[in-house]
Amino acid sequence: MPHHTELIAALAVGLTLAFFGGLLATRLRLPPLVGYLLAGVAVGPFTPGFVADSRIAAQLSEIGVILLMFGVGLHFSFGDLLAVRRIAVPGALLRMLAVTLLGIGMTQLWGWSVGEGLIFGLALAVASTVVLLRALEERGTLNTEKGKIAVGWLIVEDLVMVLALVLLPAFAPLLTGQTEGGLNVGTLLTTLALTVGKVVVFVALMMVGGRRVIPWMLARVARLGSRELFTLAVLGTALGIAYGAGILFDVSFALGAFFAGVVVSESKFSQQAAEDALPFQDAFAVLFFVSVGMLFDPSILLSAPLLVLATALLIMLGKALLTFVLVLWRGYPVGTALAVGVSLAQIGEFSFILATLGRDLNLLSAQGQNLILAGAIISISLNPFLFRLIEPLQRALGGRGKAVASATVPEQTPTVLRDHAVLVGYGRVGRLVGEALTAQGQPFVVVEQDDALADDLRTQGHQVILGDAARTQVLRQAGLPEAALVVIAVPDAIQAQLMTEHVRRVNPGVPLIARAHDEHTQLALQELGATEVLFAEQELGQAIGVQAVEMMAARS
Repeated sequence: MPHHTELIAALAVGLTLAFFGGLLATRLRLPPLVGYLLAGVAVGPFTPGFVADSRIAAQLSEIGVILLMFGVGLHFSFGDLLAVRRIAVPGALLRMLAVTLLGIGMTQLWGWSVGEGLIFGLALAVASTVVLLRALEERGTLNTEKGKIAVGWLIVEDLVMVLALVLLPAFAPLLTGQTEGGLNVGTLLTTLALTVGKVVVFVALMMVGGRRVIPWMLARVARLGSRELFTLAVLGTALGIAYGAGILFDVSFALGAFFAGVVVSESKFSQQAAEDALPFQDAFAVLFFVSVGMLFDPSILLSAPLLVLATALLIMLGKALLTFVLVLWRGYPVGTALAVGVSLAQIGEFSFILATLGRDLNLLSAQGQNLILAGAIISISLNPFLFRLIEPLQRALGGRGKAVASATVPEQTPTVLRDHAVLVGYGRVGRLVGEALTAQGQPFVVVEQDDALADDLRTQGHQVILGDAARTQVLRQAGLPEAALVVIAVPDAIQAQLMTEHVRRVNPGVPLIARAHDEHTQLALQELGATEVLFAEQELGQAIGVQAVEMMAARS
């Protein structure tokens, strides 16, 4: 019986090799995405053996980008986007201009044409959505000030790239020297006006109509009581709006999905929507890295090593420095400037789209495309290591921060409390724990990663340590060696396990209470040394059982 197996082969081989590649990378203490990229190289057309269908892999990876941006929109309100416009808009525009000009200047030294240099520079100027979101989520900084700035910056870059992709074909004859009658300014202005008009109409439609219709629709589906239908409604909303944005309004799928998430966040079921989309996000995001690896021709590393090095340095060093200076210029602290600079020091999906369009328009050579891909793979692979340099650089620059910027990094004073509770995370659960401790007059210090929330808690009189509780230094600042109790109230299972490990290293004997959403996490936390692990559904079931028995007894 004949089968059409291209899609199945791309999924099966891609995910299987990505798993083994990620596992090997983790064993070697490298980021898992390095293994995903190498898996893509292994099944690409430039290496021997099995060759996966690159077109199918690219479409699957696009789904990952859509779902990731949808998730960002769920947690990134329209108010947050407006709040960072003062830094995101001028910062993104100035940096894109500077990187593009640097790319043109660098390629002029290599003997390239101005048109090819323009494509090359633009491709290096825009950061990767997938890499940025993964980095912020893994460090728990997506909802912090620096995370919101980075995401807002990325949104502006994506909007500029949408315009560039639309206008480039009109400019192609001029850039290739094939125009005889000169540039048709009227045509260009008409194209620009249409593109901007479509984007404005789409955003207005989503902000006005979408914010009313989509939450209403999700509420009606939720009332049916079917988890399956609700999940389908969430995925259909994300993919449907993203696809409609691209087809009807010429907006990128990623931006369409982002605004879909923004309007879904208006629903009281947004948290459930985020949980339903998360497994699909993870699987398809892996396929994004595999598809990047498939496009890469490793021979460029031998044929033009100096050009590869120059490209990688412009992406990782040049872009980071430019971002750092621009963020400082707008009055933000050194730590924020470093974090945003490192977050955006890579390139990704828009770079590949632009490079492909450049090849189709005869504006970019095969070598240019391979240099862009090499720069992407190197910057994506090394980006996690750059994050480790933030704290040493922040300490080095902190002493002379005022000489470089208008604001310096605030020094955190370690708590002086003794026999206190260390409360990690002040979300819905953490807030209830904090209120209970306050009511009983028990001293506690909060460890929180959200800048705004930390400031609010300080204004309320609470002691707060801003940082990741999976870091020993942060736990020591919270007075863990002298603490009488630790409560880990974060919802993420992986984070909770990492934090439990670090708590036990610093203070092996302190009582530790943690929360879990399933039995597997409960057992894992107990094995890591948690004194008490409360499984939400189990505790709820027991409480309902006790209440039921008491009510039945009262009737008899």
